[in-house]
Amino acid sequence: MDQLSVAFSEFVMVGLQIMAALFIFAIGLLILWVIVSYVLDVTQTQQAIRRNYPVIGRFRYVFEHLGEFFRQYFFAMDREELPFNRAQRSWVYRAAKNVDSTVAFGSTDNIHGSGRTIFVNCTFPTLGEDAVPPQPVTIGTRCKHPYTTASIFNISGMSFGALSKPAIQALSAGAKEAGCWMNTGEGGLSPYHLEGGADIVFQIGTAKNGVRDLEGNLSDEKLVEVAAHPAVKMFEIKMSQGAKPGKGGMLPGEKVTAEIAAIRGIHIGENAFSPNRHVDISSFDDLLDMINRIRNVTGKPVGFKMVVGAPEQIDDLFNAVIKRDIESAPDFITVDGAEGGTGAAPMALIDSVGMSLRESLPIMVDKLKQYGLRDRIKIVASGKLVTPSAVAWALCAGADFIVSARGFMFSLGCIQALQCNKNTCPTGITTHDAKLQRGLHPMAKSVRVTSYVNNMVNEVGIIAHSCGVTSPRELNRSHARIVTGNGRTIGLNELFPEAETKP
Repeated sequence: MDQLSVAFSEFVMVGLQIMAALFIFAIGLLILWVIVSYVLDVTQTQQAIRRNYPVIGRFRYVFEHLGEFFRQYFFAMDREELPFNRAQRSWVYRAAKNVDSTVAFGSTDNIHGSGRTIFVNCTFPTLGEDAVPPQPVTIGTRCKHPYTTASIFNISGMSFGALSKPAIQALSAGAKEAGCWMNTGEGGLSPYHLEGGADIVFQIGTAKNGVRDLEGNLSDEKLVEVAAHPAVKMFEIKMSQGAKPGKGGMLPGEKVTAEIAAIRGIHIGENAFSPNRHVDISSFDDLLDMINRIRNVTGKPVGFKMVVGAPEQIDDLFNAVIKRDIESAPDFITVDGAEGGTGAAPMALIDSVGMSLRESLPIMVDKLKQYGLRDRIKIVASGKLVTPSAVAWALCAGADFIVSARGFMFSLGCIQALQCNKNTCPTGITTHDAKLQRGLHPMAKSVRVTSYVNNMVNEVGIIAHSCGVTSPRELNRSHARIVTGNGRTIGLNELFPEAETKP
């Protein structure tokens, strides 16, 4: 025993000596780092803070980065953050997890805030047994293959490339189960979009990924190949999007893998920056030509996505349609507001360009009625519509369908880390780093996608029943009031009176 005690004591002493040596070595490295950093800081001329406050000034950038996360979890109130506050994200998380989404002790929102929507509850609301689910709507009634769906809430354009493989797989499987459609985004049609079995809207971006020839021109042959998939129900020409009207898609080179490059027809590891507009569309007549070309080749409904800059643009479009005939009209228009923003974009565009959906959506619907095109063209609303109240407002304003991108990212587990434009998304949603993707299990997350859709439709229905109608599609402008600057409300039907059809 004495020998064991002596041996153990010697072992402990050696361990302590090693720890002491490592500690001294670490201190030495720290001192060396301080000295080197001091010399580098006082001699560099690019950053004034580091030059005036060597070594210490470096921590400013660390704290600035960490501040994003500390504000989110410790300092920001539930309704303060942008682009989405904690209350909005929490509702999506609870809906996706299919847990109780009720709250207690009153609203934490400012019900007197200017611009807020208040729904007009009915004295005699709709009884539960009288409620009916959303009725089917047909898009492209004049097409060879029209598309009929009852889904009011669908997945907006997010491409494979911007999103990871497991994220696309989860969205596809979840959309199939929920009965909603999924937009491919401008990155082309990947096997992962198809494997879940969901209805697909194929988006044609300015680079025409997936339907381009070797010179980058729109290819009828590729269109036929894509349209041959029964899951592909419609085609959407992307003219502009809320995050960056006037700027093309921006996929950083570090996210362009061999697989993504093959699907898009681009080079591995190189930045994939799409043109800021379709080079072969210089007028609304050109746009109508392309719409009709794609519709004739595929036999499926064709529409386009745009951010409205001014109401006169809509007049120009519909005048071009009327000059031809109603057959030449797009089958649908996706109206994206300046609130949109999943893609990487210059701050100048994301902050300051394009009309808000709150203004442009009612104007678009009114212009359709004014030109006698409301029955011909369906309206899809896009732009920060992630909660039941936002979706119900869009239905009141006149939308036929609603699509969301960031709402579905939250349903997958997005924590608003603001890393979408990099390859470092901590939840695996917008990264192609295999280690980070490992945390996103497609089948488990697909259930959350389905639950998000189902709970969204259910709660929009609750609002509709409170307003005295039997189904969400029956909501109209008389069912919503908008809070004005003095705290009083005005009816949405008064703010945007229904337009009369032109003779």
